[in-house]
Amino acid sequence: MTRTAKLVAVMALVAICGCRREDIVEFTVEIPGLTQENKSKIVEAFTMRRNGQPPRTYDGIKPDTFEFDFEKKTLKMKYDSMKIAQTNIRMLIESAGVEVTFPSNTTGVAGYLNARPVSSAK
Repeated sequence: MTRTAKLVAVMALVAICGCRREDIVEFTVEIPGLTQENKSKIVEAFTMRRNGQPPRTYDGIKPDTFEFDFEKKTLKMKYDSMKIAQTNIRMLIESAGVEVTFPSNTTGVAGYLNARPVSSAK
């Protein structure tokens, strides 16, 4: 096998196996003031409108997976964490004038803006 053929074979293998291209994550956002009006604002916040073009969703957001629960005051959704972060999702919702409460950070991972320190005193 020639060197070029080997290189092509390796490149083809990398293209097939490749890196992760998407990482679909299910995420639940607590929205204390969730109403039908706020639902409309939130859905619109996830839609981009530019220069009179038709609306399109942000990359990574899966609006067809939105599940609004008015009783529990939550929005369950799926998104691609390789394209958008939870903090960006929070910012989009808050840009619509709707307050968001994130779950507290119990993992020590960054990105939980409402995390409160866990008290060791009992």
